[in-house]
Amino acid sequence: MASAFDLQILSTEHSSLLATRSLSWSEAFSRANMFLSVLSTAVIALALMAQATAFGEGFAIFALVILPVVLFLGVATFVRLVAVNIDETRWVIGMNRLRGAYLDMAPHLERYFVTGHHDDARGIMVTAGWDDVPRLYGFVTTPAIVGVVCAVLAGVVASLGTAQLGFATLPSSAVGAAAFFLSVVAARRYQAASFPKVASRLPPIDPTPADPT
Repeated sequence: MASAFDLQILSTEHSSLLATRSLSWSEAFSRANMFLSVLSTAVIALALMAQATAFGEGFAIFALVILPVVLFLGVATFVRLVAVNIDETRWVIGMNRLRGAYLDMAPHLERYFVTGHHDDARGIMVTAGWDDVPRLYGFVTTPAIVGVVCAVLAGVVASLGTAQLGFATLPSSAVGAAAFFLSVVAARRYQAASFPKVASRLPPIDPTPADPT
């Protein structure tokens, strides 16, 4: 039989995880907003430069100076957002375990819980609001969106750089398209490979029961 002191400890830990989760979300939104703000400023600067140079040599050089800087910021933001999502998964696992502990103390309260109380992948998705993992889930997260924007920047930089080397428009466009595609694939693989690390460090102690057949 759990004591009131046990319940107080669990409640304190639950509050701590909620506060940490809130800080993680705040940082994620701040980093994404910072990147998009810098990107918007860079686009405005490029538009002004294009008007001043009529898309001439000066515009290309200016773009090749400023866009790699924005791309670096975008890649750093993407990596950090993936790390934040990994942390988010850890906090959800912790809170699911705590809800499981609450239900061990008071099983009759289970019907009032709308979030998951199992600490496997399915329980995490229930807490996140996804009873089943959708096919395109990995492409609609904030890191994935930032990754696609970075891929576009990589394609533009590659295309402009190739054009500056004297290549025609078609080869330059092909290089840009290839850079975009490779960047999307690399970002997706990086994002997908990061989450199994959480599962290996925190193996489920109360997985979701198998559906009866």
